[in-house]
Amino acid sequence: MKRVDKMSRFLFGLLLLGVAIFTGLFFYRTNLKPAESLTIATFGGVSLSIEFATTTTARERGLSGRSGLRDDYGMLFIFEKADRYGFWMKDMLVPIDIFWLDDKGQVIFITPDVVVSTYPNVFYPPAPVRYVLETKSGFAREHRIATGALLMLPTFPTVLQ
Repeated sequence: MKRVDKMSRFLFGLLLLGVAIFTGLFFYRTNLKPAESLTIATFGGVSLSIEFATTTTARERGLSGRSGLRDDYGMLFIFEKADRYGFWMKDMLVPIDIFWLDDKGQVIFITPDVVVSTYPNVFYPPAPVRYVLETKSGFAREHRIATGALLMLPTFPTVLQ
């Protein structure tokens, strides 16, 4: 009887270890950011966890290489001045919505459902923008975000060198 009990505990321990490893690999592979490292914003009446891309390196890397995005997640690209910045899907693994924002954080244009296969095409806003927000594809449609929507943050960060 003791041998069966020890064997059961051993197998149960292996099962728990397997689950822990699988969970860790899932989050490592999808590069999902923990909510506590993000800033909460309101966008079109919806809560959104925002990660900032304030450096040249962070803006160049963007969301490339990530195999998944949370439904309530966005990356906000911060630029020093308004301009017609181009975005492409180089090294992207998931489709996204791109929101082009003016210096007040108001949406001036939306490029929805940009798929990975569009690379090497470059997407530009119709007018100069100061911020660009990327979210999971379908976010604009699902939450009825339209031109004129305001991204509300406690403060907009500045560009870091």
